[in-house]
Amino acid sequence: MYKRKKSPVSAGWGGRAPPDIPLSVMLAEGLQQMGLRLPEGAHTRMLAYIALLAKWNRAYNLTAVRDPLQMVTRHLLDSLTVTPYIKGPRVLDVGTGPGLPGIPLALALPEWRFVLLDSNRKKTRFLIHVVAELGLTNVSVETARVEEYHPAQLFDTVISRAFSELSEMLVAAGRLCRPAGVMLAMKGEYPVAELAAVPPGFMVAGVYPLHVPGLDVARHLVCVTTTK
Repeated sequence: MYKRKKSPVSAGWGGRAPPDIPLSVMLAEGLQQMGLRLPEGAHTRMLAYIALLAKWNRAYNLTAVRDPLQMVTRHLLDSLTVTPYIKGPRVLDVGTGPGLPGIPLALALPEWRFVLLDSNRKKTRFLIHVVAELGLTNVSVETARVEEYHPAQLFDTVISRAFSELSEMLVAAGRLCRPAGVMLAMKGEYPVAELAAVPPGFMVAGVYPLHVPGLDVARHLVCVTTTK
């Protein structure tokens, strides 16, 4: 178990505060176990994101996870497990909350464009701040209900980590995915009942177990394509 030393929260990510060494080690070890290499600077930016999330969380209750060490496992590494399944170049994170999985994925895949969609203005204000602080030129934030969101272009991947039911996600957000695209739903236990309730017009292409380093609970990714 890592013993976490206190370190100042940076106002930005560009070397204005030293990295939290235990968090950095945990992230590096997790990435190594996953066989995932990040672009230059992404590791530092992810730690800066966790610092911002922990700081804002104290006032705005953005996530139930309070400990930054757990944020590395439950937020960063959990989000990054789906990296191999993302199709670009346009990705929509529906109900992104505090930016999950969108922010970690945008840092890992800087060549692709990410839209983070949420109806909660408190959370999107935080995300706008994160985008500015981390200099994320491949991320935009939209404050709207998914039913009311009408983008100029459809997306290659539509993903959600927090949508309640698979059928609800497909009905609400399916129209936002281009015909050759993929819809990804991050789940815990194997969602037997939800798979049986997939609405017409959609086909389950696969359900894949996700292995999050340091997290001893079930995780699955449901991949859905359109048959329309």
